[in-house]
Amino acid sequence: MSHIINNDCIACGTCIGECPVEAISEGDIYKIDPDICTDCGTCADACPSEAIQPA
Repeated sequence: MSHIINNDCIACGTCIGECPVEAISEGDIYKIDPDICTDCGTCADACPSEAIQPA
């Protein structure tokens, strides 16, 4: 399993710096690569808009 970023994403960049495996890419809404994500949840804990949730 991995985490996903929903439409509540404000593209603030907070999650990118928190991801230990660099699974997050930038965009209007950031995306998490499920093949790289280790489901650690660090990004979800850091997200100020609570846009990151378990898939």
